[in-house]
This record gives sequence, structure tokens and C-alpha cells, in this order.
Amino acid sequence: MLYLDGEQLEALKERARAERVSVTELVRRLIRQYLGDAGTGPGPRPDWNRLVGLGASGESGISETHDRALGAALAREHLR
Repeated sequence: MLYLDGEQLEALKERARAERVSVTELVRRLIRQYLGDAGTGPGPRPDWNRLVGLGASGESGISETHDRALGAALAREHLR
């Protein structure tokens, strides 16, 4: 059983709403993160959705040719 004061619970509820998860899921993530940081667990999973829209190539149609663009970038990196 977990007991929190009112301020803590409200803060968790607000954060959970912002992340669109349940309070329980948020607490699980926080515990995984804490245990991972302590070296006793795998840590949090990366949120890959945060990568969407990070950069601009200046090219049009990249959403249709992203596999080709990624392959070319990986090939260039491999040749270094």
C-alpha cells in the first residue's frame, strides 16, 4: 500500500493527465526509473514519440521517402 499526502497525489494526477497515462502507470514508470538509476533494474523505456518533428530537412516528400533517406544516412555513417 502506498500513502501520499494530498499535494503529492494532486501533482501525480496532474502529471499523469499531461502524459495521458494512469497515476498507477506513472508511479510504475517512476519506480522503474529510480531502480534503473540505482543500478538494480532496466530503467525507463525511451519515449520514441519525442523524436517526431525534432528537425527539418528542408526537403519535401521526406515522409514518403524516409526509409531511403535513413538507409543513405546509415550507409554514410558506416563508411566513416
